[in-house]
Amino acid sequence: MIPDISNARPPQAARYNRHMARGWESKSVEEQQAEARSTPAKAKTPLTPAQVAAQRLKQGLMLSRKHVLQEIEASQNPRRLQMLQKALADLDAQLNRLG
Repeated sequence: MIPDISNARPPQAARYNRHMARGWESKSVEEQQAEARSTPAKAKTPLTPAQVAAQRLKQGLMLSRKHVLQEIEASQNPRRLQMLQKALADLDAQLNRLG
């Protein structure tokens, strides 16, 4: 005969943790929201147009460098590989000049 488990209750610890997790979670969220409202966001200093241009140039060079590295990994032609290595060296030089 199969025992009737319809009236069985979960262990005391399981019931306790299930209810506590929900309570602690909501309190944590409330605390984080209150803290976010009370702490003013740090304002970033605006960049000059020259700084913005330098950042964009550096990002473009980094993207080109990444692309060249992918091409080097996929290249099987020795002449193309040599050309890509020169391009990589040129990109690295430009990045070094930017700082």
